[in-house]
Amino acid sequence: MKQKAPRNRTLACTEAEIDRLSADLLRVDRPLRQDEIEDRVICADIFEAIAFFPSQFVDLLILDPPYNLSKNYNGHLFKAKEKEDYQHWFGQAIALLKPTLKPNATVYVCSDWQTSILIAPILEDNFYIRNRITWERDKGRGAKKNWKNNTEDIWFCTVSNDYYFDVEAVKLKKKVIAPYKVNGKPKDWQEEEDGNFRLTHPSNIWTDITIPFWSMPENTNHPTQKPEKLLAKLILASSKEGDLVFDPFLGSGTSAVVSRKLDRHFCGIELNREYCCWSLKRLEIARNNPNIQGYTDGVFWERNSSVDRTKSIKSN
Repeated sequence: MKQKAPRNRTLACTEAEIDRLSADLLRVDRPLRQDEIEDRVICADIFEAIAFFPSQFVDLLILDPPYNLSKNYNGHLFKAKEKEDYQHWFGQAIALLKPTLKPNATVYVCSDWQTSILIAPILEDNFYIRNRITWERDKGRGAKKNWKNNTEDIWFCTVSNDYYFDVEAVKLKKKVIAPYKVNGKPKDWQEEEDGNFRLTHPSNIWTDITIPFWSMPENTNHPTQKPEKLLAKLILASSKEGDLVFDPFLGSGTSAVVSRKLDRHFCGIELNREYCCWSLKRLEIARNNPNIQGYTDGVFWERNSSVDRTKSIKSN
């Protein structure tokens, strides 16, 4: 492992840690029961492993597949495909995963704007599309002949009309710039030590997300890592404590880590062994540190708020 700058908190694993953590990875070589896959990370190809999984065990499916872009995932190269080929590949994944879902399960699918165009018809054929969330990345490259692309999509789908959604768990705490009073009393806001704040209903435009960077302890070198705060919103809104969250493209393990911090069960599949070990190392850390940046005292805060983020999420 390369020597890091003093303030660089990017998580990585030494060769010794990879050897140790690899022993905890679940092997898939026979049919598995739900209790065998709960709270486990599996190093495998989803297209090969899913045949060994039980049916209807998933409460919440978080699907963050490779977008239709050429990307190097630690030596595993995913190449951009022709539109029809990507749709076929994605459709195969949905066909394999659909039997794992409970009748009242929720599905969130991550994508960029170009990939969204390709997958939307497939999602519509298989699920009820409830909404499309667009979240602002605070990173992005400028373009000379186009608008800077710094958003991604998350498709909110359900298996049926019977599904769970807890809006109270995902309200955003916003600072009130021009507080309005009725009979001298605050209307829909509270005066606090740090200012005036209002809890607002979440919309499908998210501008409060910070992409992990080198000084954040959740950061890894995964090229498409999702923030813990982003996953916390999905998990809190669409699952209950004790539910099972399934992520078949686990990456660096964010969905599993947040599930543990929020008292959900998880199961994740990832092809790259080093990424799997990053996940397991993060899961070990999460046992003693349940904090999620930007989520404190049971509410989500706007980006760059002055709230004390060192408070535990369990404090309320």
